[in-house]
Amino acid sequence: MYTADRTEEQVLVMRAQRGEQDAFRILVERYQQYVYALALRMLASPEDAEDAAQEAFLSAWRGLPNFRMDAKFSTWLYRLTVNAATDLLRKRKKTQGQVSMEEEPVAATTADPAPTPEEAAEQQERNAALQQAVMLLSEQHRTILLLREVNGLDYGEIGAVLKLSPGTVRSRLARARRELAKKLREQGNYFGESPSKKEKGGAGHAGM
Repeated sequence: MYTADRTEEQVLVMRAQRGEQDAFRILVERYQQYVYALALRMLASPEDAEDAAQEAFLSAWRGLPNFRMDAKFSTWLYRLTVNAATDLLRKRKKTQGQVSMEEEPVAATTADPAPTPEEAAEQQERNAALQQAVMLLSEQHRTILLLREVNGLDYGEIGAVLKLSPGTVRSRLARARRELAKKLREQGNYFGESPSKKEKGGAGHAGM
């Protein structure tokens, strides 16, 4: 039972902290899509993304007794996801060198529910180019860009995940976007600003 000063999610977290697995299962179901999406974009490998997502939720379960709810559960969970994905990236670089660009590109969901074959092919090509460019970014730039574009976090939430001030988030995000645009231009695949960015002042790049 929850009161006006406690959200449903906070109650679920408190129940999970008492060891109630059903409450934790609800939290997992609520966030597993977002956790997996973030890990997938960071790692460009469905198998590695699954491992990172599982590690993030396992770390959350183990760390629940020490979680004081001074931040949103989702913010804490994204931090654990970033940590898990970063650990996998570092291990992969040690064993394989730089990330291979020959991996199967991660397809992004398109806005058009029924694209023509030509549009689908073009979108797939754009997604592949974008994924390749994202993977060429520094770890710092890639992470901050994905938290904004894939998970839709605002500057304050990103700052909470990465332990940065909103001002630092804003400046690093701007540098990350410039670097991504540079990588796309170098590949001959610069798409320019998306309509949503022009209309809303957002930051989305095509396919992100």
